Amino acid sequence: MKILSTVEAFRAWRGGAAGPLGFVPTMGALHAGHRSLMERARAECAATVASVFVNPTQFNDPEDCRSYPKTWETDLAMAREAGMDAVFAPTFEALYPDGYRYRVTENGHSLTLEGAHRPGHFDGVLTVVLKLFQIVVPGRAYFGEKDWQQLELVRGMAAAFFMPIEVVACPTVREADGLAMSSRNRRLSPAARSRAPEFHRALVESPTAAAARERLTEAGFSVQYVEDAGSRRLAAVELEGVRLIDNIPLAATPAPGADATPILTGSAS
Repeated sequence: MKILSTVEAFRAWRGGAAGPLGFVPTMGALHAGHRSLMERARAECAATVASVFVNPTQFNDPEDCRSYPKTWETDLAMAREAGMDAVFAPTFEALYPDGYRYRVTENGHSLTLEGAHRPGHFDGVLTVVLKLFQIVVPGRAYFGEKDWQQLELVRGMAAAFFMPIEVVACPTVREADGLAMSSRNRRLSPAARSRAPEFHRALVESPTAAAARERLTEAGFSVQYVEDAGSRRLAAVELEGVRLIDNIPLAATPAPGADATPILTGSAS
């Protein structure tokens, strides 16, 4: 597995890679969810690369960026075990030679939900993803459904800029108790970790978004939002200062005359 840290070195490696390239962009602190993305890319593509880059432009809270877990050696070990051909790990200066003067802004969906609570977040996400797409030139890029709003915005950006890249959605990987795997989970205290699975249960079991919000508030979560948008119920909460997000699919609208209470399932998320 090649470890490449400059754009020039990566492009030199890319020139010798045969067949369609599968790409898994990450911020490191890899877990089983990331591994599932890499394994799918390995199964579907002739060559594969993962990026490891903690992108400061998508953090609206500088302290959140500083405290983001960094596990370089275990990240490399997981990438090797998953069969990655290369890891691209650039510096900030390599990716942002302009100092972030130029950026991508989406003026609709990015201002809601996560965007409303984290101003500028999606400018940073879309900008770094566009840069990585331009450098890596993948045929397929793999994103987890846990970050549903991000997934939809990346799909929209790729279409808007006529990029010949298939953005592949991969199901959320969960712990045995239902908690969505996240790099932030390791920041939960033992007591908070034991309470955290109620987040997913409340989304699945509540008949409405309002009911889920009430249930989570009563359970001691600080609720930022719970909203039904299109085919998904999306939510963000804080538990002992650790921010968690999740979403679940909403069942199809019932036929006329049927029980109108939404039926939810978490199995596909």
